[in-house]
Amino acid sequence: MKTYNTKYFYGDYGEIETGGPATQQSQAEWPLWEVFIRSKQGLDHKHAGSLHAADAQMAIENARDVYTRRMEGVSLWVVESKYIHASNPDEAESLYEPANDKVYRHPTFYELPDEVGHM
Repeated sequence: MKTYNTKYFYGDYGEIETGGPATQQSQAEWPLWEVFIRSKQGLDHKHAGSLHAADAQMAIENARDVYTRRMEGVSLWVVESKYIHASNPDEAESLYEPANDKVYRHPTFYELPDEVGHM
């Protein structure tokens, strides 16, 4: 039974049914990756952009080359776009509506004593 090499590394080639080298996967077939960078001054990772890569290692290397050319980052995250799920902006009202029932979470619920001064 023939097996196929489905994981591609930067510069590697898969195998076709005959067992010989195949042509490299075209970039159009590579998955889309989202790139997040933590700067030297920051504690959080911020979205820097997107790129296509064959696998996670290639995505990290490409993200380093494309988004950190001036040594501004100390950490990179790459996440395959298909694993990111987001809420629908059109449904924001129903999504956040339960928070309106909890008035004690709003600062206007509390009264500050005069001794506190400015806050």
